Amino acid sequence: MTAALALAEQGYEVYLVEKDEELGGILRRKYHILENDDPRMFLRELVEKVEGNELINVFLDARVEEVSGYVGNFKTTVAFNSSNETMGLEHGIVIVATGGEEYTPAEYLYGEDARVITQLELEKKLATCENLDLGNVVMIQCVGSRNEEHPYCSRVCCGEAINNALKIKEMDPDANVFVLYRDVRTYGLMEKHYARARETGVFFIHYEEENKPIVNRHKSSEGDEKLSVSVFEPVIRDQLLIDADLVVLSTAIVPPSENEELAKMLKVPLNEDGFFLEAHAKLRPVDFATEGIFVCGMAHSPKFIDECISQAKAAVSRACTILSKEKIEAEGNIAQVNKTRCTGCGLCVLVCPYNAVEIDEEEKIAVVNSALCKGCGACSATCRSSAIDVMGFTDGQIYEVINTIMGGRK
Repeated sequence: MTAALALAEQGYEVYLVEKDEELGGILRRKYHILENDDPRMFLRELVEKVEGNELINVFLDARVEEVSGYVGNFKTTVAFNSSNETMGLEHGIVIVATGGEEYTPAEYLYGEDARVITQLELEKKLATCENLDLGNVVMIQCVGSRNEEHPYCSRVCCGEAINNALKIKEMDPDANVFVLYRDVRTYGLMEKHYARARETGVFFIHYEEENKPIVNRHKSSEGDEKLSVSVFEPVIRDQLLIDADLVVLSTAIVPPSENEELAKMLKVPLNEDGFFLEAHAKLRPVDFATEGIFVCGMAHSPKFIDECISQAKAAVSRACTILSKEKIEAEGNIAQVNKTRCTGCGLCVLVCPYNAVEIDEEEKIAVVNSALCKGCGACSATCRSSAIDVMGFTDGQIYEVINTIMGGRK
């Protein structure tokens, strides 16, 4: 939404395709953050600005069904989930902001015991003042993160745990909060909140990956079913047993399931974790190799709200470098196909990093899109029929250079 609003403020018409029935994504489930800003007020104001802007066309409960074209000339078909209707859109650029999703735990009795919840569920309970038994609260970090299935760090989990731990101590100073962690990653200015949590009496207990905590249920002497968490503490080298009134899981941020399908439509890559992969981490952090397509927010990787906003504005800034031009200048040294030699094998299509080559189904030959081609020469080097040359670097020109050099030797 931030990207859409920023584009509209620059005077461009925007099509905003939202898969849910309302705007906001995972931010709708946030109630308070470490910086004491009100995320719900921020979201409410942002939605009002987006829905009230005449240049922003919002399509709710919709999905992208097909994408074709190239920079400055994209064509997209949008399908609406509530009906069989579709709509065709024409646009100059694409910004991918599919967001992220909360991992649904299959461990630690989640889904089996109502006293085992996630950090987002706890945040809602704290914000809505539901009745909570805040005696002993045990938080377990890295649930679904930094393992074989999801080897990456989800970044927001440690900050989320400390945020909720401070909120619990604020509501009930006598409550005991135990944070079982592998590494505390409250980097940068968040370090002060970690220090504050320790000062207020939050207990931080380290555990190793090979000795993960164990959540059990047992009968008390009164006959009630109790929760307990067992964890090996590597400093004292002994097992700790903590009676828990509430177990809170800090779950991973995972990519949406539709990322793979959308990546195929846009012909852009995903990384090994399923998030969209930028062209270059330092030089082109919000661009794809495919011209005219940009990425921001959790579609790229797990990150905090302020980081998502900054990246959205960066994507808009890059997009405006294209939208502000009346014409797009193509590269001079682009590939060209010799139709008499081309067999339509498709190897050039597979190796082109810019998706500039496709096979003409009628003529069964390769066709180069001059607007996308960057003249890298990958297709020319791969072609077994020598049917593709890069202008300025044709086979004849290269042979002439070699012959000149060889003939000029003494």
